[in-house]
Amino acid sequence: MDGLVLLDKPLGLSSHSATDRVRKLCGNARAGHVGSLDPLASGMLPICLGEATKVAGLVASHDKSYRFTLLLGARTATGDAEGDVVERLPVPQLDLTIVNQVLAGMAGPQTQIPPMFSAIKQGGQPLYRLARKGQTVERGPRSIRIDQLQCTRVTDAILELFVSCSKGTYVRVLGEDIARALGSCGHLIALRRDWVEPFQGLRMWTLEDIAVALEANGRDFLLATSTALPLMPRLTLNVDEARRLLQGQTISRLRAAAGTCWLQDEVGLGLGLGHVESLASDSGAIVRPQRMFTQPLP
Repeated sequence: MDGLVLLDKPLGLSSHSATDRVRKLCGNARAGHVGSLDPLASGMLPICLGEATKVAGLVASHDKSYRFTLLLGARTATGDAEGDVVERLPVPQLDLTIVNQVLAGMAGPQTQIPPMFSAIKQGGQPLYRLARKGQTVERGPRSIRIDQLQCTRVTDAILELFVSCSKGTYVRVLGEDIARALGSCGHLIALRRDWVEPFQGLRMWTLEDIAVALEANGRDFLLATSTALPLMPRLTLNVDEARRLLQGQTISRLRAAAGTCWLQDEVGLGLGLGHVESLASDSGAIVRPQRMFTQPLP
């Protein structure tokens, strides 16, 4: 079973556990999730099955959108409702206009220091394991981008917001930054991922939906692997070119865009990913196999 599943991850499951459940439902196919969602978060978790796992790293670099709820007045050790309260501050009088005026100044390219309670590894260990032992380590700032940030509702100390952002943005940290900018402190009490690029507007499937579909011998939940890379340059190969690349050899082309490309046969089925290296001026290009599939995929 090769392709992608847009899982609507339920609350209470880690991304790893959710992926494992999909894997077992799908006959123990090889599986890997794209990006991570905390157990206290729900929403879109793309899961690559079978040969589609070879493109997972490219999907992980795309933009994302979230809806989240921020409780002002209390900051926790984890940035969400799971952690102990470590700071309390009064909550100023706020309305939607005031909040959105502040948020307007928080968009654009910026840096963010990842939280200790994250899956980032240092010395081979995820930071959250060190944090659970009471340890804190130095974390360097990371470049992120906030494209859109807006508050949709203000109720006493509770803000409902949405954000579209780049890969690597920690919404828990963003929530703490928003609370500070509003003159208080805060933490997330709800988080849901609406989409991961390029899957905006596509249906998400619950674990129950997938089980029902499989019982009826259906695979409507399975997206073609090529769906994950709609903007990647396509390179169509003839039979001889395909054979050579599948055997680990290179081929020459008069013209081809430099960089990673989707390799397909003459009927449009995917054969894998290749890397194009431009040669000296007017000398054409060399195509090298990067990650080849064991069988043609749609």
